[in-house]
Amino acid sequence: MSHGRRRAEKPTTVLSVVGTGLSYLALCLAAMAALILVVVPMITGSQTYSVLTSSMAPKYAPGTFLVVKPVPFEELGVGDIITYQIESGSSAVITHRITAVGSEQSGETVFTTKGDNNSVEDELPVREIQVKGKLFYAVPFVGFIANGLGNSDRGAVAQWGAVALLGYGVITLIRGTLAKKRKDDDDRGGQNPDSGDDDSILPGFGAAEDGSWNSPDHADPILTDCDGCDHDHPNGKSDTRDRRDGRKHVTV
Repeated sequence: MSHGRRRAEKPTTVLSVVGTGLSYLALCLAAMAALILVVVPMITGSQTYSVLTSSMAPKYAPGTFLVVKPVPFEELGVGDIITYQIESGSSAVITHRITAVGSEQSGETVFTTKGDNNSVEDELPVREIQVKGKLFYAVPFVGFIANGLGNSDRGAVAQWGAVALLGYGVITLIRGTLAKKRKDDDDRGGQNPDSGDDDSILPGFGAAEDGSWNSPDHADPILTDCDGCDHDHPNGKSDTRDRRDGRKHVTV
């Protein structure tokens, strides 16, 4: 009769722990990057821009990635950072802070703007038609990558970048799940529930082919019976009693 043995568990190494931690960290970073740089701007209808000059430094230094969300013109006020077109129909924009709210002779509301790092206010007032939106949030350094892509390719690359980041996250998650499943299988591999092994049975004892129970030296088992009985054995064997210890010995 075979006996199942539990295989020794593989020791957990520092490298495996570090590798697992880095994998989950990369997954979190990829998901966060996709969320912040692509998903949120798409859901909110925001536009993305990159800071090219130092007019809003140091907080919004060159290379900062800006997410600008459209808001009603009347909700804007002093202190808000807005992105606006320099000229109507031009793709060139400026992102500056509103320093004053005024009105033209026609009654039209206009804004006075200024860069945080500039010493003077912008020369021309900003009208409603020029405003693209209000600064939603900014991510430092990411704008350098966007600058390299150019304005014409930024939208398509952003979408493909989101797909790549999310795909990487999904693959990392699946790999982690499969690795955990393999480890659990290895931990349970030494015990086969269908093998029929029972470690509670003493080694060397087992049932013979005719149904009898044999010991290692094939000796007849000692049966303990009630005292005072002198009947025949059901299998045709006679029973003799050892009067010293009150036990029967089965003989043929």
